[in-house]
Amino acid sequence: MTETKDTDSAALTAVCHVRAPLLLEPVDRQIETLQACESEGAIDDLLLRSWPKEVALSEESPHQEVLANYERFVRWADERGVTVCPPFRERSTTSQVTGTTRELLVTPLVCLELYAGDELVGVFPHSDEGTEETYTTDEAIATLRTGEIPTPFGSVDETVEGLESATSSTCPDCGGSLIDGQGLFTCGDCGWAGTVTETGRYESQAERPEQNREESIAESR
Repeated sequence: MTETKDTDSAALTAVCHVRAPLLLEPVDRQIETLQACESEGAIDDLLLRSWPKEVALSEESPHQEVLANYERFVRWADERGVTVCPPFRERSTTSQVTGTTRELLVTPLVCLELYAGDELVGVFPHSDEGTEETYTTDEAIATLRTGEIPTPFGSVDETVEGLESATSSTCPDCGGSLIDGQGLFTCGDCGWAGTVTETGRYESQAERPEQNREESIAESR
């Protein structure tokens, strides 16, 4: 799960997000190790950032940068077929006074992202849902300390192959051949019709109206 750092490659930048103001053990040791990595040349630049324990999932939140980071991490994880939830977690809270419900994002105590030049190449911790393994921040930092670059779980190629497999031309109802009509798939054998979700799953047109109705009910509450 490592790669040797190539001095001729793009600069390696580590961005460490820490939940403020908890700069205590063992987080303090992790930061000290990252600073040693920078001074020894294992990484080219180290940026330290702080974020609150919880952030409102809304456009009115004063922590839009945290939300943008979270969305970037989720996209990266989706591309590799892994997950960053946990350590990130979404939860709802209802005020006993006003009855208003808010959606919150709970941030991890520490999170590390690695960039090769401008490309995001790693977010730690993250997990492989298939094997239930977690690549922790401690493990990633320990790898950097040896002068190597931690290699995340999963791969973009595997994810693409999985999507191609999921979107093969087989009808989910009868197993017949599907015809792709610019994103709308139809089966000439049984008449099934539907689309493909972002996760690569076939979704019939009959399911979509019901989901929309449920989403509308949820939004109106």
